[in-house]
Amino acid sequence: MRPLLVLLCLCVLGIACSSEAASDESGSAESAQAGSPQAPRQIGRAAFRPRALVSGLASPTHAVGIKGEPRRLYIVEQQGRIRVFESGRMRAAPFLDVRFLVSAGGERGLLSVAFHPEYAENRLLYVNYTDRDGHTNVVEYRSNGARAIPSSARRLLFIRQPYSNHNGGQLVFGPNGRLYVGMGDGGSGGDPQNRAQNMQSLFGKLLSIDVVTKGVRIEGLGLRNPWRFSFDRSTGDLLIGDVGQHEVEEINFTAKSSPGLENYGWDVFEGPTKFEDKPLGPGKLVQPIAEYSHREGCSVTGGHVYRGSNKALRGRYIYGDFCSGIVWSIKLTDGKANDLRREDFRIPQLTSFAEDGAGELYAISGGGTLSRLTP
Repeated sequence: MRPLLVLLCLCVLGIACSSEAASDESGSAESAQAGSPQAPRQIGRAAFRPRALVSGLASPTHAVGIKGEPRRLYIVEQQGRIRVFESGRMRAAPFLDVRFLVSAGGERGLLSVAFHPEYAENRLLYVNYTDRDGHTNVVEYRSNGARAIPSSARRLLFIRQPYSNHNGGQLVFGPNGRLYVGMGDGGSGGDPQNRAQNMQSLFGKLLSIDVVTKGVRIEGLGLRNPWRFSFDRSTGDLLIGDVGQHEVEEINFTAKSSPGLENYGWDVFEGPTKFEDKPLGPGKLVQPIAEYSHREGCSVTGGHVYRGSNKALRGRYIYGDFCSGIVWSIKLTDGKANDLRREDFRIPQLTSFAEDGAGELYAISGGGTLSRLTP
């Protein structure tokens, strides 16, 4: 895969800003506007602070750590490789190389990896990529501890993509042991086939898979492009960064104790604002707990609730914008966002945040850099 072409719509790597709204995507550095939990404040001593650890990565899209492996991160490169950063160094040999299977470029490619909760015993991992025809594949591999075994591939999910954008791409195991998959609305702009609110379609949905039986179910609907989402490792609550259309980027919250189907609103709503006059589908309507306008960016990158060793930062949820590189954090209290602040640094081409096995946080730039954010 070639390097990111930010000038070509500023919506590379599956984060899927609106292709028809490039003129709105100025990525300016304005402070938080209407709809944010509260006005930003000055950052005190307890702040996230980036420290670059490695550069020269090839269009990284995602990274993840594993409990029990505190000094190791698995870094996903868009062209189709997973590389290992361990004890301050990059391994020369890739952990997995599926470049021959992947179509990479724009919003396509190898988009994420998730390790089974019992990886130490069963050595199972899962990847989400777009194949040579641009369609979504979720595939299981087994590793020998040092690298994934190509011949062990077992496909769990295949979805034909009608357009090249809004592929979602995130994989995360939930507290219930199921593998969660973020699916965009199918692409183009404005969800022209009305898929996100249609329960007969898997597009615009939060899905979960039983990795033993391959059984798939819909956990949520009304998503435009949930590029990055995460479960709070302490509470099990879910936070989704859903990429907006012309106006609003949003963060959605669902408590672990949620009793049923959640509807995140698209494309009846964009953020809290009515987008299209049509009936809402089933489920409980969820309004965002935080949002920002396209005066501040164009494509939200969801993050993590910090649960690492720095007590002053614990419980803060961090997120940012791919186009402007601005990073925010909020304090979560009973599912509400408080104490919004804009951090005093930027991450250019912010494709993902990462959490290592010990709960420390990192930021990934599609330009090729991995930075640690916490002391």
